[in-house]
Amino acid sequence: MESMLSKLGGVSHAALRIVSGFMFACHGAQKLFGAFGGVPGMDIPTFGLVWFAGVIEIVGGSLIALGVRTQIAAFICSGEMAVAYFVAHFSRAAPIPIQNKGEIAVLYCFVFLYLATNGGGPFGLERRGK
Repeated sequence: MESMLSKLGGVSHAALRIVSGFMFACHGAQKLFGAFGGVPGMDIPTFGLVWFAGVIEIVGGSLIALGVRTQIAAFICSGEMAVAYFVAHFSRAAPIPIQNKGEIAVLYCFVFLYLATNGGGPFGLERRGK
């Protein structure tokens, strides 16, 4: 017999996609447009590394949240977070994510890796015609 919680698997999969994609897009908006308080003391040069990260976060996060080309977008976003961790966090004194403040990058990396390998689940715009 299927448990009550396992019946909600599709809904929770979609919720993970929507919430993580939206939050990721918010990080991009923070970097590029100074939304949500911006990034204090950071002047982002156009076409710099952080600028590209912001573009990937806004575009990729939006696509993931909407459920459009989820697997491709999630794969790219997962890769961006892996690079972010190793460039900005791993080089700090401690290689443990909780100590070098890289836990958010690691968590996003693996959430997006899950979505890249398992798709966006139900309720995405991509599935509307199916």
